Amino acid sequence: MSLRLRTALAVLTLAVTAAACGGGGGGGGTAAPPPGGGLSSGTPEPKGDIDAFTWVSYAEPPTLDYVYAFDYPQNMVLSNVCESLMRWTPDLKEEPGLAEKAVQRDPRTLVYTIRKGVRFHSGAEMTADDVVASLNRHLDEKVGSYWVSSFRNVQSITKTGPMEVTVRFRRPDALFALEMGASPGTVVSAASLKARGKAFGTADGGLDCTGPFKLGAWTKGQSIQLDRFDGYWGDRARSGKVTFTFVPDTAARTNALVTGEADGGYMIPAASVARLRSSGAGTVYAGPNLTTANLIVSDLNAGTLADVRVRQALSLAIDRQGLVKAALGEHSAPTLVPGPVQAWRNAADARPSAPAVRRDVEAARRLVAEAGAQGRKVVIATSNAAPEFPVISNAVQAAAKEIGLAAEVRTVAPDAYTALFSDPEARKGIDLFPTFWYLSATDPLELYGLFQTGQFENYGGFSDPAYDKLVDAAEGEFDRVERARLTAKLQESVATRLPWIPLADLDNVMFLGKRITGAPTSISYLYYPWAADIGAAG
Repeated sequence: MSLRLRTALAVLTLAVTAAACGGGGGGGGTAAPPPGGGLSSGTPEPKGDIDAFTWVSYAEPPTLDYVYAFDYPQNMVLSNVCESLMRWTPDLKEEPGLAEKAVQRDPRTLVYTIRKGVRFHSGAEMTADDVVASLNRHLDEKVGSYWVSSFRNVQSITKTGPMEVTVRFRRPDALFALEMGASPGTVVSAASLKARGKAFGTADGGLDCTGPFKLGAWTKGQSIQLDRFDGYWGDRARSGKVTFTFVPDTAARTNALVTGEADGGYMIPAASVARLRSSGAGTVYAGPNLTTANLIVSDLNAGTLADVRVRQALSLAIDRQGLVKAALGEHSAPTLVPGPVQAWRNAADARPSAPAVRRDVEAARRLVAEAGAQGRKVVIATSNAAPEFPVISNAVQAAAKEIGLAAEVRTVAPDAYTALFSDPEARKGIDLFPTFWYLSATDPLELYGLFQTGQFENYGGFSDPAYDKLVDAAEGEFDRVERARLTAKLQESVATRLPWIPLADLDNVMFLGKRITGAPTSISYLYYPWAADIGAAG
């Protein structure tokens, strides 16, 4: 199984994502709100429809097959073409999507009533058979879905009525229903899956989905075009066409926005925010995000960082405020917990208070001495895949050396960096590597459940029977607030034992040129049909 590229790679790049503050969409250079404050999920309503607009992305999707849509470039496009059983809204809540109703009949039985009258882009009407075929692909080992962990508790997915699908579980799993608003819940034409085989989701094989746009021309290495689907069951898209262009270079991407070559973009690098604001070409927005910057400890059973005291020492020594200033930008905030603050927004009453961020080099040195780790080696992998990664790695190296560790920064190619998330062999000889990690459901358990023994994304091999038992209890708790209270205990454990070393919490940063408005500013764009909301600003 491959991994969920939460790396935000070249883009989250300082991602400091900006989300909507609700200012005028047509105003030139409107400043985004201060970090963590004044965030909203939308931009001003369009004044009318628009023939077309262009959106710039840092990378081309390697595929548009939903079972492999595990990163920003794929999902940013796919969210406008294909849809899921549930819908993740701009304010990061769930509502009915292709399923008009979901009923948890008992802790191990979830029943979906499928929406009638929905047509695929081919003209065929969606049925329960399409839902069953689409979801069962995740359970097929030959397919190798990147989302298989979302289905780890699923026993069966069957058609139980003309427009009814029932999911039965080996044990209760409260997160499953939430994740049906993301790629795991995507529904495509079963006939197209059979007809197109391995070509499904490629430039040659195309897609047959239900979204407000259908896949148009895909010119490899250059662009993807989406065309409005006039047979859409929901609100008609405001734009007749959307063109995605792929510009890996940060400066070139910024130039495209300043000159109007591109009308907008998500994941605006922190280094670009000031120039875009002052350009008069449009507005920088900041909105709710579920992304944090972390250091993943890649081996908790051997090596220098296997001793929790050394991990705690390194965490104490890192200058997070300096990192925010040097690399992550104003739309970020230092943190000592790996889970994003916004993940608690739907259970705010149970949100625990975050520990105060402090730096204590002397205390860190004492911990290193106590562990007998003076002079021991720590290897930090970095990559130019994201411009802030080298800055982060160098800062961590400096902190490690300051407390008596022998730190080495090892630069790897972007594909080798990607392999760190999917191949244990690639992680050999590496102690730490940076990541921008996002959640696909508004629930902090989605992150803290990763540290359960045996989870694919538990890269360092963290294992604790008591922790595992608490994860099981939280996953089986369907009351959102009570589940959050259990998750708060998991957060406390992780913040102390540090299987990951947290760095910063990031807002979502977006830019809209003067021609367009209406886009959501939250991270919902990964699964919500955001492009359909964009229209003319004036």
